[in-house]
Amino acid sequence: MSTPSTSVRTVRFGHSPDADDAYMFYGFHTGEAVIDGCHVEHVLQDIQSLNVRAIEKADLEITAVSAHAYSFIADKYAVLACGASFGWGYGPVLVSKTKRTPESLAGKRVAIPGKLTTAALLLKTEFPSCETVEVMFDDIPRAVLAGEVEAGVIIHESQLTYEAEGLQKVCDFGELWKERDGLPVPLGLDVVRRDLGPELMKACSVGFRKSIDAAFAHEEDAIRYALQFGRGLDVPQGKKFVHMYVNDLTLDMGEQGRKGIALLYERAVKAGAITKAPDFSVI
Repeated sequence: MSTPSTSVRTVRFGHSPDADDAYMFYGFHTGEAVIDGCHVEHVLQDIQSLNVRAIEKADLEITAVSAHAYSFIADKYAVLACGASFGWGYGPVLVSKTKRTPESLAGKRVAIPGKLTTAALLLKTEFPSCETVEVMFDDIPRAVLAGEVEAGVIIHESQLTYEAEGLQKVCDFGELWKERDGLPVPLGLDVVRRDLGPELMKACSVGFRKSIDAAFAHEEDAIRYALQFGRGLDVPQGKKFVHMYVNDLTLDMGEQGRKGIALLYERAVKAGAITKAPDFSVI
């Protein structure tokens, strides 16, 4: 990317160091996509840190956040129509060391990858009697196998590798949503700060869409770039993981995506996880 001049505004874009996020950033990385009049600076942090940063500071112009966390920042950020992660028949997976039912985890310690993650919210809405324990997302498989917790909700690459690691599936929340609700489960959103104003907010949305389009247009190069951020994934696994969460709904969440988000917040209110569903506007 080119070095910003004093006359060019810097737009900081926070995203997690994961293969799917990196894939979407490919067009910005190569310079094929731009936000008019701006230099895009990417800021790498894990999703829980980005959630906390958005809530406490709201300093990043654009950032990835969990759908859960967005309920606390809707007054400061609007949702981008592109860039969202939805699981259609797959999503965060509740796993244990031995085969067991969700009901058997009532009152048991279950690892979550951060209180503000959508994975934690899904556990709260579906199995509220679990006792949650915060564990860094990439340490959850080890914690479960070591018996430090009875179970854990895994995200990111562990969704593809947990069986090889010797873990058993208790519940795939994406499977549950597809079978029961006929909707994709919303996981991550990309959001833009409202105080940028309508014109720049729209330019951010257009530029990000072009970045994702560039990745689809240069698939092999984009995958190679993305796998620099893919922890322990080979090329076939990396490609599978990326396209689990970068798909048609990522280009434009559409009505189906909006319905999924609305249902998540409706359930969160009923579970007492949030006080009210946010009014989310989509740019």
